[in-house]
Amino acid sequence: MHLFLRLLSCFVLLYAGIGASHAQPSSKEMDLRQLWNELKIINPQLSALRESYLSAKATVPQIAAPANPQLGLVWSGMPANSPLALGAANNNMSGNNSISIAQPFQFPGKRGLAAEIADTSAESLLAQSESNYLQLGAQLSTLYYSALSAQKQLLVLKEMITRFELIKNVSRARYANNAAAYVEFLNTQVAQNAAIAEQFNLEKQLQIAYRNINLLIGRDPREKIALSGNIQQAIRNVPTLIELENYAESSHPLLRSSQLDLDAARKGVSLAKKAYLPDFQVIGSSYTPRGPFAPNNGALFYQLEFDIVIPLYFFMKEKYGVEQAVRKQAAVEATNISTRQQIILGVSSSYTVYEQTKNRMQFLRDSQLPQADAAYKVALTQYSNNGQGFNDLLTAQNQLRVLQSQLTIAESDLLQAYSVLMVSAGREPF
Repeated sequence: MHLFLRLLSCFVLLYAGIGASHAQPSSKEMDLRQLWNELKIINPQLSALRESYLSAKATVPQIAAPANPQLGLVWSGMPANSPLALGAANNNMSGNNSISIAQPFQFPGKRGLAAEIADTSAESLLAQSESNYLQLGAQLSTLYYSALSAQKQLLVLKEMITRFELIKNVSRARYANNAAAYVEFLNTQVAQNAAIAEQFNLEKQLQIAYRNINLLIGRDPREKIALSGNIQQAIRNVPTLIELENYAESSHPLLRSSQLDLDAARKGVSLAKKAYLPDFQVIGSSYTPRGPFAPNNGALFYQLEFDIVIPLYFFMKEKYGVEQAVRKQAAVEATNISTRQQIILGVSSSYTVYEQTKNRMQFLRDSQLPQADAAYKVALTQYSNNGQGFNDLLTAQNQLRVLQSQLTIAESDLLQAYSVLMVSAGREPF
């Protein structure tokens, strides 16, 4: 018993050393919120969407601006000795010189409505960008919690290797006292080496996870990264399903984008109907008539002209423009309904997955793992005291390790499910 207590003390010291080395801060530790912030800033896909939005917004003042005026300069003349000349003036030329300015005008309301449609469409792009940000964030959360899970599994493996070292010491001592067979020591060594090999594989997987996080964010995949966070953190104040559905219906960016598209389509119908209304043009000009038949030869005259562009062939053009706009509105309305249904279905499905994952995690944490831990301690005590139950000890050790890993994965799955649930409702997971 004294030997067992001494070895157990060594195990505690080794375990504390592993925990301390694992807890050493890295030069660039980042939690989930910090990763999301970087994602929003430097992800190239999100950057492209932001630039597309700004580009669309830049079209609004262009559409709202009046049409450019047209300046015309006409000089006409013919030599007096030409057979086609109507006669000579005092400058020996026959003809007119004129300057004109023409300003087109759309029917009141057309230009403003077109600008509103462009602005609404731009805001729809912004909402789409927010939706893409949430979707990419959900992927980032999955990578983040998977990496945290791998970090904790790595710690569990190191603890397991330490426990194997304890068992090796016990079997070595018992073998030295002729109280156990040497094969027990060898079997423990084999099991420990297998755990060490698994540790190497897990470390490699963790490096791949870091690389994928960097790639998703938009950084150099080789950049050093360290993750902070607790895989065992409690999730508090999870909204009810009804609350999440209501939030999604009112605030989900994808649904907001769809509603903006619908508003733009409805305004498009109004604009198409305004095509039946005429447009205008005002022309102001000055001219100087010259020739024998021109009154006040050489004097300066002014002229104001008002033109109307009549949609004469409305039955061939404007009529079908209205039909096109109406059909587009109907299509967007159907898409809006479908989007709403898909979002609500996504929230419901994500909530079900979250609840199932939470129940599985709680069962592992509160029932299976304590039983496995108790079985391991009993087997270790029995083997240390009387050398019996070596195979039972290895079995208990392996079962404890399996359940510890399963719990770590279940905790990670729960946090991933929570992030997906929040994103499905159109919210950030923090």
